[in-house]
Amino acid sequence: MISFTRPSVKFAIARFPSTCSSDIGWYCGSTMSRTLDMTKLADTSASPGGKSNVGVNAGSQVTLPSPTEVAGAASPLFPPVDEAQVKAIACETVFQSQQPLSRQSLTDLTRRCQGALGKPISRSTVWRILHTDAIKPWQFDYWIFPRDPQFAQKAERILDLYAGCWEGKSLKSADFIISSDEKTSIQARLRCHPGSAPGRQRRRRVEFEYERGGALQYLAAWDVQRGSVLGRCEAKTGIEPFGRLVTQVMEQEPYRSAERVFWIVDNGSSHRGTASVQRLMNAYANAILVHTPVHASWLNQVEIYFSMIQRKVLTPNEFASLQEVETRLRLYEELTNQKPRPFNWKFDRKKLAAFLQRLEARHTVQG
Repeated sequence: MISFTRPSVKFAIARFPSTCSSDIGWYCGSTMSRTLDMTKLADTSASPGGKSNVGVNAGSQVTLPSPTEVAGAASPLFPPVDEAQVKAIACETVFQSQQPLSRQSLTDLTRRCQGALGKPISRSTVWRILHTDAIKPWQFDYWIFPRDPQFAQKAERILDLYAGCWEGKSLKSADFIISSDEKTSIQARLRCHPGSAPGRQRRRRVEFEYERGGALQYLAAWDVQRGSVLGRCEAKTGIEPFGRLVTQVMEQEPYRSAERVFWIVDNGSSHRGTASVQRLMNAYANAILVHTPVHASWLNQVEIYFSMIQRKVLTPNEFASLQEVETRLRLYEELTNQKPRPFNWKFDRKKLAAFLQRLEARHTVQG
């Protein structure tokens, strides 16, 4: 028996050899001693390895049948019929609820499923059932069909430039392609309290509340062939700020002495319509303005550069002033131009044709 009435007593393990039917020596413990040598105990307290003969006379092994299939089965509380009803409610949610799709949520579906099944069901169970068939009626994506009657022709001209040709002829070494646009309303958010650096098992923390420190517009010209960029910050967008960007690019080499410089732009107010084409040509005889189709700015490669800026420079938005925002943008320009690398553009005429065919098929079905 072990007594804990004297906490200062140090118990020891006395080794008494014993044997069992497996002929393996074992040891049992005793608390009669006041000393304990843990180093010696570590060598003797573990069970020795090897096979045991205990149970050798037992009967042969058998496999018991199981009512559950190996591949899994439905919960007994919600058999396949119940799961099918949950999926039907999700698919017919607008008709049954008489509410628009934007009002639907997983909580709403769970409440209707409880009423239809006549028994409790949790949100996680409803989610699990719907997740198996990727049914999520509360989610949606914005969509717009191209409405430019010359969508294919305008897109093909840009894709031909990316492929190195213009009007059926290969570009010359003295030709350059500029992809340009504006990234508007870049705010300087002055956080009310300073953030904290990341720590062990903790991400960086940024104060939620902030004061507005103004906004600026970032205009950029991406060299498609060389992978370099030239940009500037302006207080607002418009014809004049875009003209200053054009001057900044065209007044330096190699664009000043180039045979042709193609400027790919979208249909923003700074460079819209045939008037902008003539305006650029009047300013620089070797400049050719090329518009993307309406709602197809994704064909403009500078948008890729803007996405990189958003991720690497502007997120999280934690600046002390607009000057700091401009400084960060300038530094990233310099970093990009230190090792310029063109984008690996893979969308060509063939993929454009397949894309337009899918759009036409979808438009026919929905029409």
